[in-house]
Amino acid sequence: MAGRIKIVKKKTGTFDRFESDRHIRVGRSWRSPRGIDCRVRRRYRGTLRMPVIGYGSNNRTKHLLPNYKKKFVVNNVKELDMLLMNSDKYCAEIATTVGAAKRIDIIRRADELGVKLTNRKSVKVTRFENRKKK
Repeated sequence: MAGRIKIVKKKTGTFDRFESDRHIRVGRSWRSPRGIDCRVRRRYRGTLRMPVIGYGSNNRTKHLLPNYKKKFVVNNVKELDMLLMNSDKYCAEIATTVGAAKRIDIIRRADELGVKLTNRKSVKVTRFENRKKK
């Protein structure tokens, strides 16, 4: 644990587009302001922060989860088998489109392989198991 690099998230929020809160026609996704008098582009104090390279993560800790593993999205049991040799670097996350029955199969197979799942407890699974009990 002592030799690990600390994961630092410099900015957790999103960069919203300038004046997207004032107009419905202006979407939230970031666009760089181009106006000659724009105070955001000119970086005045008290205005929105623009995305700059300094907000980037350390390359060694980029895409790492708090458990120091990278996320791998799994849609079926066959895709989970790819993590057999890489379970020390990656942990699986079951895709949101996967139904309850397949989700239970994936959870069972992950336990057999010793692969960590990030979203093991799901509303779909608990509802499915409650229906089976009734």
